[in-house]
Parts: sequence; structure tokens; C-alpha cells
Amino acid sequence: MQNRLRTCIREWICERISERMPSSPSPRRKRARFSPVTRQVFLYLFFLFPAVLDIAQGMTGALGPNPVSVCLHDFGRYAFRFLLASLVVTPLKRFLGVDIMLYRRPLGLLAFTYAALHVFFYVVVARQLDMHVLWKDLTSRPFLIFGILTFIILAVLAATSTRRAIRALGRKWAQLHKLVYVAMVLASIHYSIAFKTWHVEPFIYAALALFVLALRLVPKQNRRKVGI
Repeated sequence: MQNRLRTCIREWICERISERMPSSPSPRRKRARFSPVTRQVFLYLFFLFPAVLDIAQGMTGALGPNPVSVCLHDFGRYAFRFLLASLVVTPLKRFLGVDIMLYRRPLGLLAFTYAALHVFFYVVVARQLDMHVLWKDLTSRPFLIFGILTFIILAVLAATSTRRAIRALGRKWAQLHKLVYVAMVLASIHYSIAFKTWHVEPFIYAALALFVLALRLVPKQNRRKVGI
């Protein structure tokens, strides 16, 4: 009888101790190391490095005898590349399931930033704000008109890319931002006819742009069947 009583007391004490002991914390989902905004800012700043490098090399004479021309063309190419990259984000998600939608906005802002640098170097650095020369260029070089229209569209899209603008415009925001496809067409024309001699690179980019735009015409029910 005493042994049984001792056993019961021992079991009761063990149960009470186990009840008071803190339970092991449930495994939590690992949080992202950086917030979405931080990752967007990092991507934007990281891809501004080519611009900083070009300007630094131009100031030190590392870009050859005509650094302004090199910077001008480099900034234009980067603007086109980032504009194209921003348009590839949606097809990647729709067709391949690769979700990088978080980076579409910084890619678009990079396209605008490089386009702004491209315009600045042309108007201020190369032409030194000489309105007579600028007007002469505009009337004798048709590709400039396509470039100006592209820049205006990109400026509007960049100005309305904030959350406040999205809330203010409502449904009209999505309609407005479809102008990015118009900008892509205009930029392709601008880039393709800007050179006096034959260059294959602009036409490669134009072909890629047309391919991305053509994906928009694929019916929704068949989009998953398309392999790219």
C-alpha cells in the first residue's frame, strides 16, 4: 500500500512539473532577411552603378577621345534594356511561373532614370542647351522625335508609379500604364534608325521587344501551353 501511494505521489509531482515547464516554441516560418522595399531599393541602386562608372571614367579620360558620345549611347542602351526587362516580368510569371513582380517597378524606374541621363547628356552636355542647334537636330533627325515621345511617356509612368498615384487614379492607373507598350515600340524605332550605318544590335533588341509584345496577343486559355 505504501509503495502504491509513493508511486502515485511521484507521478502526480511529475505531471505538475511538466505542466509548469514552458512548452517548446513552435517552429516559425523564417522571415525574409530584407523587406520588399529594401530589395527594390537595392536592385535600383545596384544597377545605377554602370552610370556612375561611365561618368567616372569619362571624367578621367578612360572612355577615349569622345566620352560624351560613349555615355550618351550607353545610357540609351541601358534605358532600352531596362524597359525591355520590365516588360519581360509579366510573361515570366504567366508562362513559366517565375514570380519577380516585386522588381517590375524598380526596373521601370531604371529605364526612366537612364532615359533621363540619355536626354540630359544630349541636351545639356553635348548640345549645351543651344536651342538653335537642338531645333536643327530635331528637324533633320526624325529618330529624335521618337526618342522624345518615349521619354515623355516614361516620365509620366515614373511620376505615377507611387502608391499615392495608384490610389488616386484607381482603375485608370492600369489603363495609363499600358502606355509602356507604346513606349517600347517608339524606343525600338528610335534605336533602330538612330545609326547612320548598319548596326545589328538595335534590330536584335527590336525583335526581342516585338516578341514580348506579341505574347500579349496570346489568348489567356492558351498561354500556359506556350513554351519560351
